[in-house]
Amino acid sequence: MISASYRTDIPAFYGDWFMGRLNAGTCRVANPYGGRDFMVSIAPDEVDGFVFWTRNPAPFVAALNKISHHGIPFVVHFTVVGYPQEIDRSVPRLETQIESFIRIARDFGPHVLVWRYDPVVLSSLTTFDFHTQNFCRICTQLAGSTDEVVISFVNPYRKSRRNLDAAARQSGFAWRQTSESDAAVLTQEFATIATSNGMRLTICAQPQYLITPASPAKCIDADRLSRVAEREILARQKGNRPGCLCDESRDIGAYDTCAHGCTYCYAVNDRSRATAALKQHNPESETLSFAAPTSTASRTNIR
Repeated sequence: MISASYRTDIPAFYGDWFMGRLNAGTCRVANPYGGRDFMVSIAPDEVDGFVFWTRNPAPFVAALNKISHHGIPFVVHFTVVGYPQEIDRSVPRLETQIESFIRIARDFGPHVLVWRYDPVVLSSLTTFDFHTQNFCRICTQLAGSTDEVVISFVNPYRKSRRNLDAAARQSGFAWRQTSESDAAVLTQEFATIATSNGMRLTICAQPQYLITPASPAKCIDADRLSRVAEREILARQKGNRPGCLCDESRDIGAYDTCAHGCTYCYAVNDRSRATAALKQHNPESETLSFAAPTSTASRTNIR
């Protein structure tokens, strides 16, 4: 299974690059821990399917149609949180995201979609009352378009903390880390709302916040992809951090390339750096990490 990508938003920003690499059958991925880049095969006959992660799939819908037409199964994790602009700087309007979500469910079936309401950020702008009302409003509109909503509570990663602190100073709001009691109250509220709208609530890689009826999330999920493909796809569980229950996959994205500007993002050191990377990106490159010329390779044309 290929993850595209929890390091950046390929559907929103790099769809042309992805389709070019799909035609080529390979892409080159920068090693996030340093060291040499490595090649990943994404040839249609060598992958079980794709898991896409996005906040704006609208530019990628035509690509999804091509991928589906050629019988390649995929799942889309679609983050829709409806936060104020001080926290989510450049994502599409909530109404636009909901329209895109419903369209994808209509075109490809609700089983291909997982709604992500994550991370949950508690702040003076996004209070308990905000979250319960906001979650309910979104959940009601997405009812019938998915059967799962994944939540998590903001992790105080160094990059996330620094970016949130900077945004709070600039925009005049305050935020705080989530306590277990905070999480328990919100999780119970969310679970009740989700169940009433035909969804199960799962929590991503945070077992300390699990309470009934929430269950652990498996974001890279061979069982879900099997349902999409209508055939069995087998994969061993191989999480990428403590508490992660994901099945084994290869991620083909690159850090510091997503230009959405979400203030809590763990994948971007500095928004200006990510914006510059997007501007300098060469869609003909083998990799997202820099504008290198593509090498000669046999191509599987998906048109």
